[in-house]
Amino acid sequence: MTERISGEPGADSRDRGSGTLIRHSEFRTLWAAYAQSVLGDQLARVALSLLVFERTESAGWTAATYALTSLPALLSGVLLSGLADRFPRRTVMIGCDLVRAVLVGLMALPGTPLPLLAGLLVLAQLAEAPFGASQGALMPAVLGERLYEQGQRVMMITHQAGQLIGFAVGGVLVVWLGSHVSLGLNAATFLVSAVLIRLGVKARPVEEPAGAPPRRMHTQVRSAAVLIWSDPRLRSLVALGWLAGFIVLPEGLAAPFAQEAGASAASVGLLLAAHPAGMVLGAALLGRAGLDVERRRRLLGPMAVGANLPLVVYWAGPGVGVALLVLLVSGVFSVYQITAGATFVLLTPAGQRGQALGLARSGLTAMQGIGVAAGGLAAQLSGSSAQTIGGAGLVGTLCAVLVGVSWSRARGTSAGTIPLSA
Repeated sequence: MTERISGEPGADSRDRGSGTLIRHSEFRTLWAAYAQSVLGDQLARVALSLLVFERTESAGWTAATYALTSLPALLSGVLLSGLADRFPRRTVMIGCDLVRAVLVGLMALPGTPLPLLAGLLVLAQLAEAPFGASQGALMPAVLGERLYEQGQRVMMITHQAGQLIGFAVGGVLVVWLGSHVSLGLNAATFLVSAVLIRLGVKARPVEEPAGAPPRRMHTQVRSAAVLIWSDPRLRSLVALGWLAGFIVLPEGLAAPFAQEAGASAASVGLLLAAHPAGMVLGAALLGRAGLDVERRRRLLGPMAVGANLPLVVYWAGPGVGVALLVLLVSGVFSVYQITAGATFVLLTPAGQRGQALGLARSGLTAMQGIGVAAGGLAAQLSGSSAQTIGGAGLVGTLCAVLVGVSWSRARGTSAGTIPLSA
């Protein structure tokens, strides 16, 4: 039996003749709101790190503050992403933006005590998960099935390019503008995003069956978890995403690896930028390759292996030049995450996409944190960052082979194949 991925009724046929994303005014609005928010977030991360270090002169407190820019997403991804299924998604996005604008604006006030600053930061980050879940669940309705993955590819390129720009000029801008002004600019980006979404995105009702009982938080979380676990395709796609826990390790060990390789501190920035640069290049190549959607899905397993296998080269103790090439190649193959994520969303019932996305992304964040923490401990015990990264590459490759086989089998189960015209 063949199951077709369902999207918004008529969306696919409506988009067949459009040919390009630029004709979608709603997507242009979502992209513009996202792009300037990404740049503002990068600026804020640097500003917070410098502000805390200036006040405390403690590397530990600085690192803890930086961790607060991502760790709250673990909690809100599970508990708050369901808001994207209970309320209109445009409304959730606007609400999250306004809340973050107020909270970050308070953080920008000079003299804000550090404990209050940390509390405001946690609250602001809690709003990230429902916003992201709403945006991800809304995109298929905006673009239709045919262009959805292409839209996700553009968003990923925007995110990675924003990281690259942040690595390159973020520190200089914060020094020039000052930490408080930089935080104020980030607050302004949330206001701009809210206005753009309010004016440029259509209001859509909540997607739920008629006569459905009121949704409760614990029921939503349990239903989404059961949905993912019971469908071998969704389970395999989540596992493919969580392989990022191995791939992120070189980022966490960039500084000790550079020292171990006898390179200068300036090379740390290059090591951090190499993988995002590879993903931007990979996304561009994927867009030009002309592969149909079914072929891209068949290649998920091999590409996941390709994202992990180059890291094994670290075992030989390469110099920074070789490591940069390895990370670039790993980044190119890591674009499989776009197809995996898009397929996951399209396979999830429209009324559960927000909560399911929240669970998947929370797990991804947790796996990345666990990967970096475990890698740091392993490097401390072994005395070698290079061998630790190489070992993670080997284990990641083996896991990618297993998950790739699982995905290949899941695509042919009674749950159905996934035909979708390119």
